[in-house]
Amino acid sequence: MFGKLLRKKTAADLPSYEERLAAAKERPMPVHIAIIMDGNGRWAKQRKLPRIAGHHEGMKTVRKTTLFASRLGVEVLTLYAFSTENWKRPKREIDFLMKLPGEFLSTYLPELVENNVKVEMIGSADLLPVHTKEAIERAMQETSSNDGMVLNFAMNYGSRFEISEAVKKIAVQLQQDELALSEITEETVSKAMMTCHLPDPDLLIRTSGEVRLSNFMLWQLAYAELAFTEVLWPDFDEHTMLTIIEDYQKRSRRFGSLEGNELT
Repeated sequence: MFGKLLRKKTAADLPSYEERLAAAKERPMPVHIAIIMDGNGRWAKQRKLPRIAGHHEGMKTVRKTTLFASRLGVEVLTLYAFSTENWKRPKREIDFLMKLPGEFLSTYLPELVENNVKVEMIGSADLLPVHTKEAIERAMQETSSNDGMVLNFAMNYGSRFEISEAVKKIAVQLQQDELALSEITEETVSKAMMTCHLPDPDLLIRTSGEVRLSNFMLWQLAYAELAFTEVLWPDFDEHTMLTIIEDYQKRSRRFGSLEGNELT
């Protein structure tokens, strides 16, 4: 015999969840993770429940994902909560969605404070109902001194709207001679965006099997790694997220350049 007989690996040979978690923490962690939370309606339909039941279940997943990301050491978690296109949905569904921030924050805000999470928002607050704005503003105020992970909600957010608003800001600077045309760079545009104080996402996750960006952070995602999973958002859990992060950590991020012997 030239060596020991090879045997098929069993479940006992595979690393445990806690071992995988510890190993992932030792490797480069995405600083900023952005998530398109998709599949609430399909989750409800599969169970013959109204769509709003899926949204309510999805709210629980927001909590789990937030706490897990914070535990991993992620610095920013941006969640696509409500897009500028979502106003086209039935009024009953929109009304329910607008109540969710208040319910989520009133239920879980103490836990967010305890975990040093800082709540922020990108998007336009103009069309949001008063109770939605007040809930978000209260959460932002009560977590403003926290210096842990940023939980960034994209509410009434659309990337093309954001870019248009950034162009307007730069145009005003040009009109007021605060900026010369030759001084406009990518950095200038980035500073005019709603996320100017945040690093660009390293990783975008979209649930439910859809493979598109849906007008989400088009400028900021230029060099992000993309991950698409068939898992519906209410079923998205720590194991799924850890698997995606493990895959991310195996990728080579070159930002358009070559590395190592590829340069020769």
